Amino acid sequence: MGKPELLLHQLRNFVKFKESEIEDLCRVHYEEFIHAVDELRGVLVDAHDLKDSLASGNAQMQEVGNALLEKLDELIESHATKKNITEALYSLKVCSDVIGLCVRVNERLASNMYYPALKLMDAIERDYIPKIPSLDLRHMLERQIPISRAHIEKSVSNEFSDWLVQIRSIAREVGQQSIGQASMARKREMEVRNRQREAEEMSRHDVKECLYTLETVGLDEDDSVLKFDLIPVYRAHHIHTCLGLQDQFQDYYYKNRQLQLNSDLQFSSSQSFLEHHQIYFSQIAGFFIIEDKIVRTAGSLITNSQVESLWDIALAKMISVTEDQFSRMQTANHLLIVKDYISLLCATLRKYGYQVGPLLDILDKNRDKYHELLLHNCRLAIDESLANDNYDKMIIKKDYEYRSNVLAFHLQATDIMPAFPFVAPFSATVPECCRIVKTFIEDSVSFLAYGSHMDFYDIVKKYLDKLLITVLNEALLKVIRSTTLAVSHAMQIAANMTVLERSCDFFARYAAQLCGIPVRLIDRPQASLAAKSVLLTSQGAAHERMLILVKSKVDEFMQLTDNINWAPDDPPQNGNEYFNELIIYLGTIVPLAQQILPLDALSSVISGVLLHISEEIVSAFLNADVRQFNLNAIIGMDADLKLLESCADEWFQTAGLNELQGAMNLRHCLTEARQLVNLFLSNQPENFLNPVIRQKSYSALDSQKVLAIAEKYRDLPEKFFSRNPRNPNKKKSIDLLVRRLRDSF
Repeated sequence: MGKPELLLHQLRNFVKFKESEIEDLCRVHYEEFIHAVDELRGVLVDAHDLKDSLASGNAQMQEVGNALLEKLDELIESHATKKNITEALYSLKVCSDVIGLCVRVNERLASNMYYPALKLMDAIERDYIPKIPSLDLRHMLERQIPISRAHIEKSVSNEFSDWLVQIRSIAREVGQQSIGQASMARKREMEVRNRQREAEEMSRHDVKECLYTLETVGLDEDDSVLKFDLIPVYRAHHIHTCLGLQDQFQDYYYKNRQLQLNSDLQFSSSQSFLEHHQIYFSQIAGFFIIEDKIVRTAGSLITNSQVESLWDIALAKMISVTEDQFSRMQTANHLLIVKDYISLLCATLRKYGYQVGPLLDILDKNRDKYHELLLHNCRLAIDESLANDNYDKMIIKKDYEYRSNVLAFHLQATDIMPAFPFVAPFSATVPECCRIVKTFIEDSVSFLAYGSHMDFYDIVKKYLDKLLITVLNEALLKVIRSTTLAVSHAMQIAANMTVLERSCDFFARYAAQLCGIPVRLIDRPQASLAAKSVLLTSQGAAHERMLILVKSKVDEFMQLTDNINWAPDDPPQNGNEYFNELIIYLGTIVPLAQQILPLDALSSVISGVLLHISEEIVSAFLNADVRQFNLNAIIGMDADLKLLESCADEWFQTAGLNELQGAMNLRHCLTEARQLVNLFLSNQPENFLNPVIRQKSYSALDSQKVLAIAEKYRDLPEKFFSRNPRNPNKKKSIDLLVRRLRDSF
């Protein structure tokens, strides 16, 4: 309050008040105080006595206890010594145990037993180092254990690096062995299919026998040959996992294997792919077989997604290399060799779960090129076969020749074995072409089999049709159209085409058997080859060509009509000489055709030739060089026709044409020439104008031709009628015929 003097004054007054209270209190208890002081003096005396007593007792106790104190000091010292000894023993035991573990660690390291060594070092660190009393030993262990771990890590890394080098060389052998197993499995499968085909063939003749034909064949594969050492990988992965370096090692493993794969996938353009493709693909196959084993047995070392990533890289590169190499190849056999190995590669890796479809698709993309090359080879072979053929009937002298050239292609007409020597209805080029076609089917099936298509019969059938139509048929037509082709050759080619046309059924069945298609499905009419109808059509072309050649030869004989005396004084005694030569020629052609051609073709050829001769005879009368003719020329032509008609009747009977359904006598082909000769031999030629008579006797004659020929007719001179009575009305009848025909036009 800013008044300190007042506070001090009040405090002094308070002190004086309390002092007065104390004085009052002392006056009240004065006696008691005096009594207490007296008691205190008595206590002091007692205390002095007690002190003296205590000093005396202490002296006595000191005198007695000195000996005991000496014993106590000795006891305390003994206890301290015991404690020190106990601690020393414990320390020695700990150090001894640690040193023993270190010795065991060194032994494990010396024996390359890294995992037990790591476990021992972990135990030392966990259980002993905190307890080791020796700082030097502890510090030594703290320094040496990391060094030992680094040594282990380096050792397993070196071992793994050596494994990487070794496994790359082993991978090729692993791939080759595995692909070899796939090849053996494929061969066993083919053997089973062959047994099935044999059983099916037997079932077509005897069903009961077929029931006991098939056998069960074990197809278990021996994987023991695919063993390879993965212990370094397991050890390295496990050790790195124990060292806490699992992720680092997994990354190291993946990168190194990826580098190896990239190196394996490289293919030098300077190398021959045909010679090195097996090494190339077997190396890749071995790589992924090993990776499959590792991903299944090595824990988390590499994942399925990483393996799939590696496979995608390899697949893309293999596709690129294959496409490039296929584009360079110009030999079908080379394509087939590489394709077979690629299909075995795909079959091998498919067992391990790898997607091989894109690689098989490359094979499908190149099937057209392969078959074009195959067709080119077949075209050369067929052309060579046709060029070397002498077009004579094939003479088979031995049983094995018959089996290899006839039975092998089902060319036999009967199942009865013939007597030898056997004259086949075809020439040597037929079994040779069948052999070429059969080889084509086998090569086609070999390329298409084990691809992305399970049912590839339709594809084989398509290429087989292409071979038969564009190669074989075209080659035959080329020969047929040749300007130097002889008639006998044309006949034999026509006969060959007939046999080849029948062989189409065998080719279809054989292709079906190789493709695993039941033969009963192929025997249906709608399943036949399109080439069959094409070859059948080409047979008509061959027959037509043969007919043209015969007609051409006939024309050569008919050209000799230019030398005929159309107004002879006497009729030819034995017909015209050129016609006799024509008959002789036909007499050689018809038996040859009879031996080679089927009846319908034979009938077509003979009929065509006779019809052509008939037309040529009529044309001879119409020839502008023939200005006139007389009755003797007609008589000579009549003799020629009678001879030819007699031959036609004989051919009709001896060739068996009378057995054809709806067959007409061959002499009908000479109707036009016969009716023309009969007209001018008739005493009343004007009957031609009578519709009824004309329809009955001269239906094949054309009015204009009759007019043109009749205008050339001249009657014999009077001097010749002394021997042959003259018919004066005949000339008038012909003149009337001419006038009436002129008027009708």
